[in-house]
Amino acid sequence: MSALGRAVASEFAKVLSLRAWWLLGLVLLLYIAVTAAGLAFFLSDLGAQLGAAAGPGAPVLDAVTTANLVYSSVTAVGLVIPLLFGALLATTEYRHRTLTPTVLAQPRRGVVLAAKAVVALVMGALYGVIGLAGSVGAGAPTLLAVGEQAALDEPDVLTVLARTLLATALWSLLGLGLGALLTSQIAAIVIVLAFTQFVEPILRLIAGISEPTAAIARFLPGAATDALVGAGILSSLGAIDPSVPNATADALLWWQGGLVLAALAVVPVVVAALTTARRDVE
Repeated sequence: MSALGRAVASEFAKVLSLRAWWLLGLVLLLYIAVTAAGLAFFLSDLGAQLGAAAGPGAPVLDAVTTANLVYSSVTAVGLVIPLLFGALLATTEYRHRTLTPTVLAQPRRGVVLAAKAVVALVMGALYGVIGLAGSVGAGAPTLLAVGEQAALDEPDVLTVLARTLLATALWSLLGLGLGALLTSQIAAIVIVLAFTQFVEPILRLIAGISEPTAAIARFLPGAATDALVGAGILSSLGAIDPSVPNATADALLWWQGGLVLAALAVVPVVVAALTTARRDVE
């Protein structure tokens, strides 16, 4: 077995020996299931009729668009989990001071970081599978219950599901790079939660006020993810509510979104390899 293969096996052994990975998966599953079921209800005809009692009725969405919005709840609200996992994958070594034996076992720190990157990508994709189990498992039955179509046989829907796995894998890699740069676990957790839950959503909504800022906002991680996946609540506001200006202005193509997200994920890892990983180990 190569040095990288041994390092990857060692990193997987570390991850699977702890409860954190499956606890995060359980939180993701429950969170996405509740979110997807709620979206399926409120995006359905029944949900539109209930909303019409207090104001103008929402425009009717076609079955594929509705299904994609429901199933893409994984990337709409659940990316914090793979991002957090990636950050913990790097910062746990510093918090528990296990980096020294890790480096002693494999002195080439580039190999160690590359092994962590492989683990981050694989586990990120696994969290994507868990998230889809929640969004499809809860969203599809809810859509059927309210008289909508699950649309799981539609090519566009299957494409969204497949790209979701790529998106969650890249977000996990992004978390690894962030954690490797910061090294502080508390700082990484605070930044991950603040950015995904507050900062970026607010920035994207504010940026939609004008076309120039909306064009810049396309390159934020969440916007690039919506472009890659092909669906997302914030990126679809224009379809749901035409009164929202510039909600989908000049959206990136799916492959452009993928390249932007990949660059955002890879650059922090490379910078960490060139800077943080060269520091002396305490």
